[in-house]
Amino acid sequence: MLTLELAACIGMIMGCFILFGISLEDFTADLFAGILGKPRNIQDAIMEETNTKKVPYIKRELLEVQDILQTTGREKQFPMLCTASFVLFALGASLAVMMGNFFMVPVLAIGFLFIPLWYIKLTAHTFKKDISAELETALSIITTSYLRNEDILTAVEESIFYLNPPVQTVFQEFVTRIHMVDPDIESALRELKTKIHNDTFEEWCDALQECQVDRSLKTILTPIVAKLSDMRLVNADLEYMVYEPRKEFITMVVLVVANIPLLYFLNKDWFETLTTTTLGQLMLSISAASIFYSAARVVKLTKPIEYRR
Repeated sequence: MLTLELAACIGMIMGCFILFGISLEDFTADLFAGILGKPRNIQDAIMEETNTKKVPYIKRELLEVQDILQTTGREKQFPMLCTASFVLFALGASLAVMMGNFFMVPVLAIGFLFIPLWYIKLTAHTFKKDISAELETALSIITTSYLRNEDILTAVEESIFYLNPPVQTVFQEFVTRIHMVDPDIESALRELKTKIHNDTFEEWCDALQECQVDRSLKTILTPIVAKLSDMRLVNADLEYMVYEPRKEFITMVVLVVANIPLLYFLNKDWFETLTTTTLGQLMLSISAASIFYSAARVVKLTKPIEYRR
């Protein structure tokens, strides 16, 4: 009966969206924009900046994810991420209703809401690592070419076909800017520096600017590129140390969740007591809330450490 009522409710909501021509992506964008809204007055703004007023948890998470997407060049994915969070929020609430456990409704709804945000935070380091690996190859090829011809534009044009996105796109824009917009190499290098958020890449761009004044300084480019290789090796060791607690947490979650269907085969009376009585449903809700809270802590405390030189 609950399933039919839930299906009818979902159908009514979808019908309203279609009838009024409301886009789900626009709806979620406006919804999350309200959450990310600016402080209502100057006093609130000052209190947030000075940490005397605590920013709501969901707002902090959204701001952090927004910063990660911007840093990794994926800021266009934020509206889609908001839509995914809203859909999972509705899915979590629906699953709880279908199970007949109303204590679980806010737990699953809020927990599922944060899953896409946690996914972005967990995969941010992997995305940066892939860019760093491609950057290592790109800078090595371009530097070798530049040492030979002492012309950065020619070096990039010779090397660009051996590069892969998104690094290739960045250098393609560099070449296009010089040919089509402004031939000033130093200005183009300053703009290039802002395209990829990587300390070694920024140092390499600064060194190239100095080489435009004194070509004899080109020998400092090779040691800078070598840093990327050293950092990759050290970060691999740090990454292994950080991922161990995550594996242990996932193992414990699987064991806790798997015990529920296992109880059905061991003792059906206990299973029915756990899933149908008020106390049992409350215990399941508390367990689910503990899992989501622990997941948030694990994501926060096992953030990969980036080794820098």
